[in-house]
Amino acid sequence: MQLDNATLHAAIERRFPGAILDHGEPYGMLTLETTREHLPEMLRFVKEDPEIQANFLTSLCGMHYPEQKGKELGLVYHLHSFVHNLRFRIKAFFPIDDPHAPSMTALWPTANWMERQEYDFFGIIFDGHPDLRRILNVDDLDVFPMRKEYKLEDGTRTDKDDRFFGRDGHEGRSFD
Repeated sequence: MQLDNATLHAAIERRFPGAILDHGEPYGMLTLETTREHLPEMLRFVKEDPEIQANFLTSLCGMHYPEQKGKELGLVYHLHSFVHNLRFRIKAFFPIDDPHAPSMTALWPTANWMERQEYDFFGIIFDGHPDLRRILNVDDLDVFPMRKEYKLEDGTRTDKDDRFFGRDGHEGRSFD
């Protein structure tokens, strides 16, 4: 059986009825949104199911959308089934005041460093991680630099403007 986006989507929907909150195919890549509570079972299913075999975690990325109240932080798992040469994504969002997500290090050992990076940059706490600590920033840094809580550039500079970086300058904290 050749796996395609529609077949994969249907298989996950059958196994987890109602757990897919949203879906799409930007640039032809199936993207599913679920809750962080469904992540462990859903990710285990797509990896271990003999029809899917998404055995490669290509990437794990954190996200911060301050305008999405109650869903400010998120994770996106980029997965690849080598058997079917099919790539797809599974996303989950959660509140910034509860930045916890389950660790996937038992499922994919390579998630170890990826989770440490997303903790380091976004402050996402991976419950069950074997060694969750900063990996790229200094240990005593008390902020998470990839969160959109800070201006991108020094406000005193006249040659830089947040609008050049896709922001209108009103996100995050005010430094006026």
